[in-house]
Amino acid sequence: MFAGLGIGALLVLTCAGVALDAVFGEPRRAHPLMAFGWIAQRIETRLNRGAPGNALERRLRGAAVLGVVVGMPVTMLAVVMAQAPAWAIAVLHAAMLYFALGAKSLRQHAQAVAKALGASDLAGARRLCARIVTRDLPEAAAPDVARAAVESTLENGNDAVFGALFWFAIGGAPGALAYRLVNTLDAMWGYKTPRYRYFGWAAARLDDLMNYFPARLTALTYAALGDTRTGLRCWRTQARAWESPNAGPVMAAGAGALGIALGGAARYHGRLEQRACLGHGLEPQAADIGRALRLVHAGIAMWLAFLAVAALAAWGSGHA
Repeated sequence: MFAGLGIGALLVLTCAGVALDAVFGEPRRAHPLMAFGWIAQRIETRLNRGAPGNALERRLRGAAVLGVVVGMPVTMLAVVMAQAPAWAIAVLHAAMLYFALGAKSLRQHAQAVAKALGASDLAGARRLCARIVTRDLPEAAAPDVARAAVESTLENGNDAVFGALFWFAIGGAPGALAYRLVNTLDAMWGYKTPRYRYFGWAAARLDDLMNYFPARLTALTYAALGDTRTGLRCWRTQARAWESPNAGPVMAAGAGALGIALGGAARYHGRLEQRACLGHGLEPQAADIGRALRLVHAGIAMWLAFLAVAALAAWGSGHA
């Protein structure tokens, strides 16, 4: 039993959530996360004022805000589901997984960058890529833009897809919702800037914790679907050199599986940073963005196939 569901029900609801995302993608208007982000940022503005101050105090404030803005909606959802009829519970499970997934949005953004690069529209590619990465791109060369897009695709394969699937399997709709909200707060506050270094600490650490197992399953998925030996070797020898404990395994395994080189120098907030080198092979080109996307979508198919096999095995043994 996962998420309080039989494995057969889990398979059906997971397929439903994935299908909803594939058809509809993220809402273009009135996305619930926009309201959530607005509320969270208003609270942060009130409680994170003035000079950085005491590190412990700022961390406690950030942890308190995290507990409130994530805990309240997740608790409310759990209470509603505890009292709802079976059909409504099923709808909520599928809807929350759809809410947590971002596979179609990831594909649309990455494909737009690849299309612009393929048309030699470097200015357009920079502009489009800036929507999915935090690094500075105004003067980036085409290979640098392609590298940024591939890195974002591989990392967001975990953050926007496999992490959500993992937490849905563990905790159903409340698990998927909690994961998406924590991931959103980490994207908003998880920076080592004077403003967020302490206040965003709790969000960043909880996001690291919630992604620990999903990231490693994602890395294993990438390696299994590409050059397995190189993917596993890059994960084993390179991941620990990456600053993020979860992005390192994901990107190292993905780069090795694709046979390309990622990492290296990148400019953030006007400052050039020397990052570890990941993967093995040539620098990425526009076509490698599509290859990275295919790796993510093949991984989704593999995870669903695994669930289907598990459901058939449970059905055969009378435990579905």
